[in-house]
Amino acid sequence: MAIPFTHDVTQLLKAWSDGDEQALEKLAPLVYEQLHRVAQRYMAHERPGHTLQTTALVHEVYIRLVDCREVDWQNRAHFFAVSAQLMRRILIDFARSKSYQKRGGGAAVVSLDEAATVSSEPDLNLLALNEALVALASKDARKSKIVELKFFGGLSIEEIAAVLKVSVETVVRDWRLSKAWLLREMARESRLGA
Repeated sequence: MAIPFTHDVTQLLKAWSDGDEQALEKLAPLVYEQLHRVAQRYMAHERPGHTLQTTALVHEVYIRLVDCREVDWQNRAHFFAVSAQLMRRILIDFARSKSYQKRGGGAAVVSLDEAATVSSEPDLNLLALNEALVALASKDARKSKIVELKFFGGLSIEEIAAVLKVSVETVVRDWRLSKAWLLREMARESRLGA
């Protein structure tokens, strides 16, 4: 299925926000494929044999989104940004509940660009990245949000600029600075955990 027109998705999101339950039924098949791709990005970095599967992650997000009646959906990019954030939270909660890794222990140091590509090797320690993102958010919330939208949400630079209501140049600059900061922070955590 081709990616739906942004306008169609935006109209359905607004109708859903206004209480139109039929809009949600029409929206679900339009966004499912992209939600699945975002979930695959997350799951590509999980350990082999992870008990939470991509489709289950999408369904969990969908269940949580249905309960988000108070959200004033602005557009397609806003929807996928919120969806990506929910996926991140679900996986972090899952990782913590399973306690399959200690804080930063065994984290491989990789570039965010390398980690963003879908691979069969679970190089990235999601908990370590999450901790670094939380630290970044305490210093600069916008930079943290840009990483989340780009890395986890798979949004383009232009879509991120629209969601955050900043210029494309600002997003490019903040993305570059954020990657450098996170790499340094994760390397520091890796040295402390070793």
